[in-house]
Amino acid sequence: MAVSLRSPFDRDIARLAVPAVGALAAEPVYVLTDTAIVGRLGTPQLGGLAVAATLVLTGYSVFIFLAYGTTGTVARLLGAGQVDRAAAQGVQALWLAAGVGVSLAALGLVLAEPAVALMGADPEVTPFALTYLRISMAGVPSLMLVLAGTGYLRGLQDTRTPLVVAVGSAVANLLVELVLVFGLDLGIAGSAWSTVLAQTGAAAVYVSIVARHVRGAAVSVRPDRAALRALAAVSRDLFVRTAALRASLLVATAVAARTGVVELGAHQVAFELWSFLALVLDAIAIAGQALVGRLLGAGDADGARSASRRMVEWGVAAGLAFGLAVLALAGALPRLFSDDEQVVGVAASLLVWVAVLQPVNAMVFVLDGVLIGAGDLRYLAWAMTLAALAFVPVAVGVRLLDLGIHWLWAAISLLMVVRLVSLGRRWRGGAWAVVGAELAR
Repeated sequence: MAVSLRSPFDRDIARLAVPAVGALAAEPVYVLTDTAIVGRLGTPQLGGLAVAATLVLTGYSVFIFLAYGTTGTVARLLGAGQVDRAAAQGVQALWLAAGVGVSLAALGLVLAEPAVALMGADPEVTPFALTYLRISMAGVPSLMLVLAGTGYLRGLQDTRTPLVVAVGSAVANLLVELVLVFGLDLGIAGSAWSTVLAQTGAAAVYVSIVARHVRGAAVSVRPDRAALRALAAVSRDLFVRTAALRASLLVATAVAARTGVVELGAHQVAFELWSFLALVLDAIAIAGQALVGRLLGAGDADGARSASRRMVEWGVAAGLAFGLAVLALAGALPRLFSDDEQVVGVAASLLVWVAVLQPVNAMVFVLDGVLIGAGDLRYLAWAMTLAALAFVPVAVGVRLLDLGIHWLWAAISLLMVVRLVSLGRRWRGGAWAVVGAELAR
């Protein structure tokens, strides 16, 4: 594949991808802010936050399909010139998000205690974890609305507004949290409530944006059963894909935890850097969702293929750059996370795996975004399930045979390579490039 220095798609990719990085960081930024403030309340409070935030972020990651599914659907309708239907799709996405959010919040309240217990929290930590988790459930419906609203705007080729909303809500969270935690002395409860309020404000902004578009398009705001069923079908496939991915990563953490304390600490350092770089690379995938969806909706299959090829080139270039940077800084980066020389040493060796895998990760994330934008969701679900089925037995074998942390990262490499092979074959085959206003099934 010849690589050109310039492409007519470069401007669109940059316009979509650069602001997407900030919006992707919204929920992690909430947790980082909470961590910085709660850490000053005491070690038990910080431990409680760590347990509760892990559960909340896991739910956030699994239900990211509310954004991804909406993006591809709306982008196709926009490309087909059916702006009114795109606005209607935004309304139905909000209804689906509200239903999922309320159900998830209720389930979270019921299962709060067993979930915290399953995390193995210390008795001193448990009350604080339960306090934060239970209060956080009040913000889950808003968080789901934010995901759907973000997906709607991305489908309209607007990633700048989600960035503005994300930055605004993060700043609001910080200011309100300082007042509630220290000014009103509410402790960890104040931290949770500030996040709930910030999420609610962000959700209100997205609802108002969709409402404005609906008024301009004269679209009904009532739930549409047929539209909701179609969205649910899209969401089902994306849920399977995301759940298989999250389950694989949880298995990796569980194996690392049983390998040794030092190894677990080193794994966490390597995985945090892996996750941060994935956040940046995922922005190109979001550009893929929006741009490919619009081009296919407009009937331009050749344009969609060309744009996807250019995004793969962007991804490989970014992956190579990140990989070289991680290799160069492998000795220094772990010291940002730990003072333990043993942890630092093992983490530095694990960063070689992280570095080498960056180009692979980049291609996987970009192709994932391209196929989501094309609506090739059932294939994505099967491909991720296949990768998980390849990874989990190997990871368990690493634990049973006590092969060590490097063999675990070899298994993680297998996970990504299987994903790359399956997604790459699908992309090169071209069966995903189905044109028209409706998502491919």
